Amino acid sequence: MVRTPRSEGVAAPAPRPPRAAAAPLDHALLNHLLGYSLARAAIATRAAFDAAIGQPLKLRPVEFTILVLLLGNDDVTPKMLSAALAIQPPNLSFLVDRLHDAGWVTRVRSREDRRSQHVRLTPRGAELARRAHRISQSMEDEALRVLSAAERALLFEMLSKVARGA
Repeated sequence: MVRTPRSEGVAAPAPRPPRAAAAPLDHALLNHLLGYSLARAAIATRAAFDAAIGQPLKLRPVEFTILVLLLGNDDVTPKMLSAALAIQPPNLSFLVDRLHDAGWVTRVRSREDRRSQHVRLTPRGAELARRAHRISQSMEDEALRVLSAAERALLFEMLSKVARGA
């Protein structure tokens, strides 16, 4: 039998008192940064995505985005996806390979330009994209509940302007 200090009559250390809840940090010096505000807002929206789509459908945000872009657009080329998502072509190729291996997309040679390929949804991929899109239409409601309908519309309009101007 191994003897421990407790078994030898040594008193255990006194329990530590519970820590007081930390005061919230002052964000004032960062509030002028759009990126900082977006990152903070993304915490809630990422959690919503993960709970509604990520875990149940086993999709990462970029995979979801590609599938839904393909659902809403015809004759999409890898170059178009790279530009839309600001992803370097080799990285996009890797992503498309993963979606292809999962059976959700296929690559088809363009009829107009045999050097070009189109990325298209398979029937299975189209069903997944439709399902994920349906879920996405309400998954952020909890995070956005603090905004009125008009404020939501204004937020999306302003963010679109920033994105177009970038």
